[in-house]
Amino acid sequence: MTEVKAMAAKDFQAVIIGGGPAGVSAALYLARANIKTAIIENGPGALAKAHKIENYYGSTASGLKLYAEGLEQAHSLGVTIIQDEVLGAEYFDSFMLTLKNHAEPLPAPVLILATGTKNITLKVPGLAELEGKGISYCAVCDGFFFRQKNVAVLGSGSYALHEAEYLKHVAASVTVLTDGSDEALAKAAGFNTISTPLAKVSGENKLAAIHFTDGSTLAADGLFIAIGTADSTDIARKLGAQINGRFISVDTEGATNIPGLFAAGDCTGGLMQVAKAVHDGAKAGLAAIKFIRTK
Repeated sequence: MTEVKAMAAKDFQAVIIGGGPAGVSAALYLARANIKTAIIENGPGALAKAHKIENYYGSTASGLKLYAEGLEQAHSLGVTIIQDEVLGAEYFDSFMLTLKNHAEPLPAPVLILATGTKNITLKVPGLAELEGKGISYCAVCDGFFFRQKNVAVLGSGSYALHEAEYLKHVAASVTVLTDGSDEALAKAAGFNTISTPLAKVSGENKLAAIHFTDGSTLAADGLFIAIGTADSTDIARKLGAQINGRFISVDTEGATNIPGLFAAGDCTGGLMQVAKAVHDGAKAGLAAIKFIRTK
């Protein structure tokens, strides 16, 4: 398996985000149909926690071993493996993916989302009550509503900084809240930062203030949540796909409401098992082949 260090090849017919069971399953069908395919993967996610998998046909391997073997199988069939983090996505003539370690966006005529879903629960009082009333999960989607207003981004990684970079061209001010994590990355990018953990958010029918555990407050009109890396639902939301809670809405073939955009595995909800992810990936891969050949 090789890492793509230069994005010279821009003629992929299909790109899959996620190298787990759903993503690899889709890739296997695409590759065997002679569709030039790439997988963008950034680590094994939930599979890393599986010490031993005994409820999937033919496997008694660990999650990490299953993950590695799946990527190797896809690579052996000609699938390009890109080891990188997806920071954002837009749609022009094709889907365009912004990657952490590559300057140029990666075009994807057909895109399959298969990164699983985040298991991050923010226990910040007031957050759920103010969702859609100043609390957002997508800068591209909602940044327009905060023109010349004061906003904050919650997160400390590259994904959070990508959201903050977008917002700084729209908002009056952008503060990065690292919630106790290291501020160095955000400070190096030139952002005002606060490292003190959040205590709560408050406001009457809309966000007005962010409160911290040391008793200090930050007046803010908007708070954008960007913890960790962008998962499939984050990317789908940026592209305008329909979302049901924290899951992507798909039809029986894994297609979203956006032509050429498919999703498979845990990010679509239902049974969170390897068997279901492989099934979803196969369906999405076959549907993507049909879409490519009839386009």
